[in-house]
Amino acid sequence: MQYHALALARHGRQVALLGYLQTRPHRDVLRSENIRLVPVAELSGLRVGPKLFQYVLKVLVQSVQLLYTLLRIEQPSYILLQNPPGLPSIAAAWVAGLWWGSKLIIDWHNYGYTIMSLSHGRSHPLVLIAEWYEKLFGRLSDYNLCVTDAMRKDLWVNFKIKAVTLYDKPASYFKETPLDLQHNLFMKLAKDYEPFKARTASPSAARSAFTERDGSSGSVLKSRGRPALLISSTSWTEDEDFSVLLRALEDYERFIKEGARLPALVCVITEFRLCCVGFSGSADLGVCLHKSSSGLDLPMKVVDMFGCCLPVCAIHFECLHELVKHNENGLIFRDSQELAKQLKMLFLDFPSLEGKLHSFRENLRASRQLRWDQSWDQTVLPLLGNKE
Repeated sequence: MQYHALALARHGRQVALLGYLQTRPHRDVLRSENIRLVPVAELSGLRVGPKLFQYVLKVLVQSVQLLYTLLRIEQPSYILLQNPPGLPSIAAAWVAGLWWGSKLIIDWHNYGYTIMSLSHGRSHPLVLIAEWYEKLFGRLSDYNLCVTDAMRKDLWVNFKIKAVTLYDKPASYFKETPLDLQHNLFMKLAKDYEPFKARTASPSAARSAFTERDGSSGSVLKSRGRPALLISSTSWTEDEDFSVLLRALEDYERFIKEGARLPALVCVITEFRLCCVGFSGSADLGVCLHKSSSGLDLPMKVVDMFGCCLPVCAIHFECLHELVKHNENGLIFRDSQELAKQLKMLFLDFPSLEGKLHSFRENLRASRQLRWDQSWDQTVLPLLGNKE
């Protein structure tokens, strides 16, 4: 939603950005003169009674809270929201749209009821109510965006909602990290984390486990015999099973014990989409364990990794092929054993420039994929009438 706000602001639109400010907004959002932050207070003190009662109470209170906030801002031409979370925001936005005479735009990233079904089961009454709710209020929108062609087709077949596909694209600041900045990052991490420390100290060079700066010339080089850097990110939800990666790493270690000439692996795991640009732009391989609850959305972490020209191994689900092209920009696996074999194959000649890992990176560099701003201008701006 911050990307949407920045795109609208770039075209001279005045934007009121509503949300729970659990994390600090992006600096570009804070700097924009056209974006006004409208924080929604976090609810607390509602954990009274059975869980079902707590949930219903929370939805009712949030409905009043969101509607009150929406009716206090200046009259908007459009109300744009992301789903999920859509309960109760879709209904609140629709009522506010009726009051203001505003157009309602929903950006579908998944179905909320399929996420609920991961913890409650597909036939749970709450899940069935959530599905009914999304279908009912989703049809009341004026425009709809979605993140895959598979979702666009499903929205029409099952919801009778016409949508336009707006693929998630990396922002312009997702790019490969220059070697000099990589070295600064690794040296900073080496102060606190053992895997980033150089194996041997050198009086003439500042070294990390991955890079070294020559004391006389000042140039930075990749360290000889360096480990490979693997990165992943997670939101620790039911649609990600990190035991798959852990079992694959155990197999990788077994390969080494059996005599395979493989590099040591340093694995960095960050919170969902806080997989910072410096890490993604400095890593050798990304791993994605996201399994879509609906089978219709795409992992944004992979989008950002591709923006940094970082090859990815991703676990299979139905529409993943719309993003990850097997044997072109990465690999798709189905279980830990297949992931372990892929890690062995990719790192067998590490850090040679002849293997598949380098080929995937070169393919990503050559793809010249659209960035968010370009994609947004082509897809969303025409819906708004191209008015600056």
